[in-house]
Amino acid sequence: MSTISIAWIALPFFVGFVASLIPKLDRYLALGMAIASAAYASLLFNLQSPLTLNLLDNFGVTLAIDQLSGYFILTNALVTAAVILYCWRSGKTAFFYAQTIILHGSVNAAFVCTDFISLYVALEVSGIAAFLLIAYPRSDRSIWVGLRYLFVSNVSMLFYLVGAVLVYKAHHSFAFAGLRGAPPEALALIFLGLLVKGGVFVSGLWLPLTHSESETPVSAMLSGIVVKAGVYPLVRCALTLEEIDPIVRIFGVGTALLGVFYAVFEKDTKRMLALSTVSQLGFILAAPEVGGFYALTHGLVKSALFLIAGNLPSRSFKELQHQPIDTTIWIALVLASFSISGFPMLSGFGAKVLTTKNLLPWQAIAMNVAAVGTAIAYARFIFLPHQRQEGQEARPGFWTAIVLLLGALIVANVVYYKAYTVENIAKALAIVGVGWLAYFTVFRRSVLKLPRMLEQFEHLIGVMSLMLILLFWMVWTRSVI
Repeated sequence: MSTISIAWIALPFFVGFVASLIPKLDRYLALGMAIASAAYASLLFNLQSPLTLNLLDNFGVTLAIDQLSGYFILTNALVTAAVILYCWRSGKTAFFYAQTIILHGSVNAAFVCTDFISLYVALEVSGIAAFLLIAYPRSDRSIWVGLRYLFVSNVSMLFYLVGAVLVYKAHHSFAFAGLRGAPPEALALIFLGLLVKGGVFVSGLWLPLTHSESETPVSAMLSGIVVKAGVYPLVRCALTLEEIDPIVRIFGVGTALLGVFYAVFEKDTKRMLALSTVSQLGFILAAPEVGGFYALTHGLVKSALFLIAGNLPSRSFKELQHQPIDTTIWIALVLASFSISGFPMLSGFGAKVLTTKNLLPWQAIAMNVAAVGTAIAYARFIFLPHQRQEGQEARPGFWTAIVLLLGALIVANVVYYKAYTVENIAKALAIVGVGWLAYFTVFRRSVLKLPRMLEQFEHLIGVMSLMLILLFWMVWTRSVI
């Protein structure tokens, strides 16, 4: 298994190079790499014990592969496969597919790292590949959005790298466990980098513009898998060090509420989905023990929603209220919206129930509020007017990708089939019902427009400084180190 794991980590980078040299095989190589990752992830769910690979023993450079990694890797595989199928007849160049493969491989690498230096390398490679995909159209707008993302990402990674050096100075090891006994500023700097990279809380306000302005398949990958490369280490650290668990949970609750607050008032479909991503990441962090399953369901549904949104006749909710969408597309949109709202029969229901059961008492009210907010936000999709439209047929490859993603959401119900009790179903329907009632009575006619000041480029770096102060205070007062 160790040999297979090393080969699997290295293979995407080789395949990406080959795809750029042999353009006729680019799509097939990319799809084959996604299938290989899905097969590898399936092996991880049968592991009797976690697999640990020591790359550099003296420096604590290690990889840990277990079921938690399996959930994130499977998410990456399915989302990548769906995006490739979506783009199959789009005329994308070999460069696009090569970068997609490299992004896929670097994110996979991040999902198995348990040390700060190899994680740094994986995150940096994924950041460069994501930038190249964002800027792929080569328009002035796409290049600006890509450079903005790259600059924010690199600045956050500089903070992270300084924190990693401080951990090594304290223990002569880069292992995650080195946070115990490291100076408070080390944890603050590392967490700042990961919060920004993962799009968590106010540190993630770069995310709405980046995800909404990227091409549809790129948006699907960014929200479906890329941000989870920053969230996964936070989950792993919370599980490794019990002292860090409260901090991760606090940010989980905070980002769940912040993201959904913005989402319910957003008037643009793609921005609403991006802000919802900020909120949904909070559910992953709020209950680290079961964050892997929630990451899987969110990655599948959010990728599907971005692909569907890219095939709607308008990005404006106001225009969509007066311009019926095609009924077949609406059905797919409703199924995806039901899942993320926690409606039974789709895996989003099981993921929400499992997450709720692993919340601490002080988290319960806030996360239920976030769940109601999610139902409000997606009611705007569910209750859009629709009819059969001859001129609104989806692009080639759309339905193949959507069937894969929505089918996986149905199959994933088996992960937590115990969720289907009368009590859990009644509670889920009550939350959705309250959300829909609030939508019809209050939010449907709301004209409130929230300010976007904190999303402006010049303020994003300033927010990092404020977050660093907050993190240092949290570590210091809780005596984590």
